[in-house]
Order: sequence, then C-alpha cells, then structure tokens
Amino acid sequence: MTGWVIAMGLTVLLLGAMLAVGRLPRAAWEVTASALLLGLAGYAWQGHSALPGSPRQSARNTGAPFDEALAEKRRGLGERYGPAGQWLLLSDGLARQGNTADAANVLLSGLRTSPDDPNLWLGMGNALVAHTGGALSPGADFAFRRAIAIDPRAPAAPYFYGLALAQSGQLAQARKIWASLAARAPQDSQLRAELGRNIARIDAMQAAGSEQAR
Repeated sequence: MTGWVIAMGLTVLLLGAMLAVGRLPRAAWEVTASALLLGLAGYAWQGHSALPGSPRQSARNTGAPFDEALAEKRRGLGERYGPAGQWLLLSDGLARQGNTADAANVLLSGLRTSPDDPNLWLGMGNALVAHTGGALSPGADFAFRRAIAIDPRAPAAPYFYGLALAQSGQLAQARKIWASLAARAPQDSQLRAELGRNIARIDAMQAAGSEQAR
C-alpha cells in the first residue's frame, strides 16, 4: 500500500511541478497527464509494492548520452510547443533515462497521427542517431530528408542533418547542406555565423586530408 501512496504522490507532485515551475502550455496538459497515467498503469500491471527495493543497473542505455545542448538547439530552431512539442517532450524524457529505443518509438506514435509534421520527422532523425551512438543510419537519413521535403524553408532539419552527416564522416555532404542553409540565413544571425565556423572546420579538415594523401 505504501508503494501506491508514494507512486501516486510522486505523480501528482511531478505534474504540479511541470505546470507551476516548468510552465507547461495548456496544449500539452493532456498528453503529459496521459503519459503519467500510463506510468501508473505500468506500475499497477508489473509493480510489487510489498517487495523490498533491489536496484539494478539499466541495460537499455545502448545509445549516446542525452545532449541537453543539442535538444535546446532543436527547440530553438524548431517547434517548442504544440502537437509536435508534446511528443518531443516525452521523447526527450525517455532519452534522458537512456531509453533511446523508446524515445524513437514515442515519435513513431506521433507520426502515426501527424505523418506530415516536419518537427516530428526531425525529432525521429535525431532520436535514431542517438540510438545508434551517433551513426547516421538509413532510417535517420530518411527521417531528416523527409523533414526537409515537408518544410524546405525551415532551418532545423538541414542544420541537424548536416551535423549527423559530419559526425558520420560525410564531410562533403554536410558542407553542401550547411552552405545552402547559410546562404539563406539572415546576414547577422547567430545561425549563419555558426554555420560559417562549421564550414571553415570542414574545409580545414579536407585540406589536411588532401595534404596527407599527397
């Protein structure tokens, strides 16, 4: 019985904190509450409140550690709230726990209801890259390309697609995408300056590689 009291109490406290401190938008209340209730349902199905605690090391953390800075960058360039933001919020929470497969599956559920949402496709691409430890899998490549095809003018998808390409060693492709994005970014924007620095690094790496090959 004590386990149930603790579980329900933590659920109420967490929801209250997200509303009061996190300033969760009204549009995200229903999805967030549903996720918390789903957690309680899972506890009811598999939990054993009378058993003593026995901590175990999670074996599900097979992907890359969650990168808060990149998540904030995605929120800054893309959709922070709204329908896509609700799914991305849940996905980020799972990724922070190391559950990279579940993080991607949450976005897959969102895409079933909103298959033409570029922010969900972008999130899926990033989630799949994290799940493979930074590698650009065919699924992630498709997700990034799909996000760009749906909204060609949005900066988030080409930015993160270029980043995934660069991290996978595909420097020429990354440079091409970033150069195109930089050309249409505002002249004095932080994004254009950052892309310029990234392109300069790629040029330096390619020049160094050419010298070594001689």
